[in-house]
Amino acid sequence: MDTQTYREAYRRSLEDAEGFWGERAQALHWERRWDRVLDASRAPFYRWFPGGRINTCYNALDRHVEEGRGEQPALIYDSPVTGTVARLSYRELCERVARFAGALTAQGVARGDCVVIYMPMVPEAVVAMLACARIGAVHSVVFGGFAPHELAKRIDDARPVMVISASCGVEGQRVIAYKPLLDEALGLASHAVGRCIVLQRPQAAAALTAGRDVEWSPALESAPPAPCAPVEATDPLYILYTSGTTGKPKGVVRDHGGHAVALAWSMEAIYGMQPGDVFWAASDVGWVVGHSYIVYAPLLAGCTTVLYEGKPVGTPDAGAFWRVVAEHRVNALFTAPTAFRAIKKEDPTGALIARYDLGSLRTLFLAGERCDPDTVHWAEEKLRVPVIDHWWQTETGWPVAANCRGLTPMPIKPGSASVAVPGYDVAVLDESGAEVEAGRIGNIVIRLPLPPGTLTTLWQNDAGYVDSYLKRYPGYYLTGDAGFIDADGYVWIMSRIDDVINVAGHRLSTGGMEEVLAGHPDVAECAVIGVSDSLKGQLPLGLVVLKAGVVRPAAQVQQELIERVRQHIGAVAAFRHVTIVARLPKTRSGKVLRSTMRAIADSQNYTTPATIDDPHALEEIAEALKTLGYALPPAAPGR
Repeated sequence: MDTQTYREAYRRSLEDAEGFWGERAQALHWERRWDRVLDASRAPFYRWFPGGRINTCYNALDRHVEEGRGEQPALIYDSPVTGTVARLSYRELCERVARFAGALTAQGVARGDCVVIYMPMVPEAVVAMLACARIGAVHSVVFGGFAPHELAKRIDDARPVMVISASCGVEGQRVIAYKPLLDEALGLASHAVGRCIVLQRPQAAAALTAGRDVEWSPALESAPPAPCAPVEATDPLYILYTSGTTGKPKGVVRDHGGHAVALAWSMEAIYGMQPGDVFWAASDVGWVVGHSYIVYAPLLAGCTTVLYEGKPVGTPDAGAFWRVVAEHRVNALFTAPTAFRAIKKEDPTGALIARYDLGSLRTLFLAGERCDPDTVHWAEEKLRVPVIDHWWQTETGWPVAANCRGLTPMPIKPGSASVAVPGYDVAVLDESGAEVEAGRIGNIVIRLPLPPGTLTTLWQNDAGYVDSYLKRYPGYYLTGDAGFIDADGYVWIMSRIDDVINVAGHRLSTGGMEEVLAGHPDVAECAVIGVSDSLKGQLPLGLVVLKAGVVRPAAQVQQELIERVRQHIGAVAAFRHVTIVARLPKTRSGKVLRSTMRAIADSQNYTTPATIDDPHALEEIAEALKTLGYALPPAAPGR
């Protein structure tokens, strides 16, 4: 397979970064051209396109209307939980955003002000984000339904002049009232918020606080449309919080110019999308995937984006994704491996897929956590399209390693996130900072400067940025992930650094063991954690969820799993304990709470994460661990 286009792009992106990204930037509209592409004068605080002036909203909406794409669908809203499907053209979305931007201005929001957005998966959430970008305000989206004390932490750190929210969210069969959560958070926060705009949804009405709260619709009534305000390319576009190891949220800052350039290019180069194509990222606007690939990147590239308010299973069944793909003629689907494991668990034979015409689907992209080869093979077999596992983070904002479909696609290696994307100089270092040989596991890093579109710093916390990401290996960004690069240059993300366990002096990846367990025909999903052992330091413990319909004795399946790990990894793994559970505790974005389970097993105090999808799942795991003889400390409430 000829991979020359990718290799040439990658080589040039590292050898001539300014020339490479300067060319990519010309695809966008600039109010003022940049003075230079990269400013390294304050390294390690690099800035892209200083001196340039740009408006992200103009490039995402107005530009396409002016260029004749006004009647093309920009946003398809599909909500099985409310029975709603709506389509907004680029012209309609642009008009709504301009009107709401005018409402923000009328309420006193100005360029540089911060606005917190605490909303469900509704079109108004997208409108609010783009409206902030339109007037140069900085938005900070907090996942809808987040616990009040966690929302209060983010309000205190971001210090917004306004919060935009909704009366409720709908998750499956549950209606979750947001306004009481917001009111509690505002009461807990030390920072006073002067204004709130609240979208009243028919599923639950919200009581408004006089003098502070205004409803969405009345706020629009007298507001004239706001024009796009040119902002500096280096000005902040948004803050997105990710959990910090100290309990203090880390506010990742994204700029206007570099972000727009990188995301617009990524749609074509990585995802193989062209203007008019339909792209569906099955995530939430509260997460980085929602920011990058529900809202900004598809619209910057002139694509149609799908906003889905539902689940992969249960709304109404495990065929929900296939209905959306078929009905809206989706060309590329991007979701988390967890979603596919949930679908596979409920419909292991893929019977529901046959009900739908999936002829429009060209590619499936998986990210958010490491994808086991078994899930990749299942998806390839059932969907008959390339399945691309790729890797990136909240901090990077767009993929670090991927099989770039718009360049020359590389051979697929299930289990690997493929090769480094142009712009990212990825390496693997040992504890001393020395680069390791191919195939050896270590700490994955990215050589500075990071490409455009990545975090520029942490909000109001430059020192925290250095301490969290740059201090351990000077000259490199520490990803926090462990893995290796093979002889062909493919990146293998095996686990978080904390999930590499030390068994009698041997560094072993829990991700490698999970891969082996997931290959068993009865296993739907699994997690392996390292638990303390007085003799060997740590021992692996497997937690396994079986596929629907498995009736074989649990003891038989457990023994087979233990034997599989011995055969594939060896006796060195000391894998002797595996238990079957009904479900794994996860965050709402689908990540398994491995560190929390490890804390339970090691008798350490832990906090129930505010992002947990279902607290009862963690309680079930705690009981399962208790039956295995692990002590349980009291859990501090997280929500």
